[in-house]
Amino acid sequence: MAYIKNFGFLAQLRSDASNHVIRYRNGKIRASGRGLVFWFVPETSSIAELPMDDREMTLFVRGRSQDFQSVAVQGTLAWRVADPVRLAERVDFSVALNTGRHQGEPIERIETRLAGLLNQATSQYLAEAPVRALLDAGLDPLRLRLEAAVGADPSLSDLGIAVVAVRLTSLAPSSELERALQTPTFEALQQKADQAMFERRALAVDKERAIAENELANRTELARREKQLIAEETGNARDRAVGLAEAQQIEAAAEAERTRTVESANAEAERERIGIYRDLPPAVLLGLAARDLAGKLDTIEHLNVTPDLLASVLGEFRKGPALVDAR
Repeated sequence: MAYIKNFGFLAQLRSDASNHVIRYRNGKIRASGRGLVFWFVPETSSIAELPMDDREMTLFVRGRSQDFQSVAVQGTLAWRVADPVRLAERVDFSVALNTGRHQGEPIERIETRLAGLLNQATSQYLAEAPVRALLDAGLDPLRLRLEAAVGADPSLSDLGIAVVAVRLTSLAPSSELERALQTPTFEALQQKADQAMFERRALAVDKERAIAENELANRTELARREKQLIAEETGNARDRAVGLAEAQQIEAAAEAERTRTVESANAEAERERIGIYRDLPPAVLLGLAARDLAGKLDTIEHLNVTPDLLASVLGEFRKGPALVDAR
């Protein structure tokens, strides 16, 4: 916006560097340029101010596809003033000399013309294909079509403006159609999710089965080892029992042999002793028996000697010496 100060019949204008100012006097250009500062007579001057920075306008177009489906396109269009003098001749950019503001709405008029051109090109593009093909193609083909349309339109160059860029943000059908179009994709994704879940479950089942088989194999191996251990312990116990029995048999045989040896020795000694006693006279045997009996008796409480016994003993003693002498 231009800054104007009035000093009676004179006024001073000061403009920004981003604005192009044109001063007319008597219908002729007296000054033209960016960021000008000058004095002028309001009664005989007319001033136009044009923005030279890039301007952006919102793009929103709703059209129909080849299969009569509603499609909305959103984006932005950047444009700028290419020839300020020519644009000032075609569009009124004059400012009020007391405030410095535009007397009309020149920017809105230019953007309205641009919007009409873009709407026409967009509607033609949407009508050339069904909605599925439009959505599959995406935004790039439409953006190229719009750039070609605004670049090839001679009215824009005649007007003195140039399109800087066309940016599209969305190309979408109606919400009902969008949900309908998304349903197969959702179903396919759900099927993939279900398949992935089934695969995870199958993998988990396989892992659980592998774990169970491993546990069963471990238990089987442990049982086999336990059985082997029991068999080895049984064999060892049997071997120990056999060894003990053999040792007992050997010991019993040795004991029997020892007993037989001792008994044989005793029997031999007894036979020899009996052989000795066999040849002794009865009186001697009786005396030896009495001696042995006396050696085994601790006390003799009663001794009965009858006449018959005494006579018999004395008779034997008398015979003893004779027998000895006879031998």
